[in-house]
Amino acid sequence: MGSIYGLVDTLFQIYRYMIIGYILLSWIPSARESFIGELLGRFVEPYLAPFRKVIPPIGGMIDISPIVALFALFFIQYGVFAILSMFL
Repeated sequence: MGSIYGLVDTLFQIYRYMIIGYILLSWIPSARESFIGELLGRFVEPYLAPFRKVIPPIGGMIDISPIVALFALFFIQYGVFAILSMFL
C-alpha cells in the first residue's frame, strides 16, 4: 500500500517540476522552441490551458494561472490519495 502512495506522490511531484520548468523556460528568450521546451509544452500546456482561459494575465504581462494550477494540482493529489485510501 505504501509503495502505491509513493509512486503516485512521485508522479505528482515530477509533474509539478515539469510545470515549474515550463514556467522558467518562458523567462528565457526562444527556450520554449527548443526540444525540451516543446516536450514540456506537450505535457504541461493541456493542463494549464483551462486555467489560462479563466484567469487573465495581470497587467497584460504577468500570468498567475500556473500558480493557481499548481495549487489545484495539490488538491487533486490529496483527492487521489483519499480515493486510494478508500480502496486500499
